[in-house]
Amino acid sequence: MSSAVKIILSGGAQAKNIFWQASGAVTLGTTSHFEGNILGQSDINLQTGASINGRMLAQTAVTLQMRAVVVPK
Repeated sequence: MSSAVKIILSGGAQAKNIFWQASGAVTLGTTSHFEGNILGQSDINLQTGASINGRMLAQTAVTLQMRAVVVPK
């Protein structure tokens, strides 16, 4: 996902109920925002300033660069 892009849910959708599946590596660019749970086949990387409201599940590694994750309730 490119830098500064925002994925925002609408219509009452909740991040805990949304799952995104990726067949390769996933990178959330600098200052981007993502909502939902990411299921990655390999790496998931959050670059500096990126944020997520959800979970990141990868078979290989999850890398955070100076970020925190908000787990939806």
